[in-house]
Amino acid sequence: MRIFLTGATGYIGSAITKDLLEVGHQVVGLARSDASAAALVAAGAEVHRGNLDDFDSLKAGASAADGVIHNAFNNISETTDFVAASQADLAAVEAIGSALEGTDKPFIVTSGTLLLTPGRLGTENDAPDPVMGGPRVPTEIAVHDMASRGIRSAVVRLAPTVHGVGDNAGFISTLISLARAKGASAYVGDGSNLWPAVQRLDAARLFRLGVESAPAGSRLHGAGEEGVPFKDIAEAIGRKLDLPTVSVSTEDAPDHFGFLAFAVAVDNPTSNKITRELLGWDPTHPKVIEDIEEGHYFKG
Repeated sequence: MRIFLTGATGYIGSAITKDLLEVGHQVVGLARSDASAAALVAAGAEVHRGNLDDFDSLKAGASAADGVIHNAFNNISETTDFVAASQADLAAVEAIGSALEGTDKPFIVTSGTLLLTPGRLGTENDAPDPVMGGPRVPTEIAVHDMASRGIRSAVVRLAPTVHGVGDNAGFISTLISLARAKGASAYVGDGSNLWPAVQRLDAARLFRLGVESAPAGSRLHGAGEEGVPFKDIAEAIGRKLDLPTVSVSTEDAPDHFGFLAFAVAVDNPTSNKITRELLGWDPTHPKVIEDIEEGHYFKG
């Protein structure tokens, strides 16, 4: 298959590119800079110049491909306008969808498990929670509805923790930076809230399996681990940094965690049972605590 991939040179996207190429697919990566274009060529992929605001470029890339994986999204930080970023993402998804309508081509779009209702085990059959998902819910709904427009559309809900070598801006690396800055690795309350996690290479394989065979309208859960107590993650970071692990109250969480305060307290257990059965996905790479203990997060 000839796959048009947005976000092809990012932390997760570069792994998707490699996985697709290794099994014989062609990859055409969206590149908005010379550096991204060079990285794609070095990886063995083709270059399609453009960005998420260039709808004509997105439509052309989608039309010329056998399938599309949309993995690009603005990095989330304290300065991110999340509403604006979500609206831009929806507009890009709708532009790609308009080019694929009536073709039965696959269109796999990145979402997240944090859109699920907290405090109970989330499954692939669950619709996104309008409160939790906020401005990203319309994108999931739009992708799901595309299945009725002659598109083999599906979403991959990634766990908040996508860990592995090269993670320089994800949740784990950010938590490590916060622990260093604050002199302690922290969790909220008793730290029993559960965070699902997935290793980067396992996530990449799921995207590939999705574009190859996910049924139209399916929701896939990129959660290799159903839920890891957040306290366990904080303690692993504390051990590696030789720092104390402490509890902070819900009220004090914003002072310690900043923009992550909400996410670190969420109880987000997530099942992957349907995804495994549907696609034969079998996560085999290290689990998150193993990955932290291995030490690569603390080098350099």
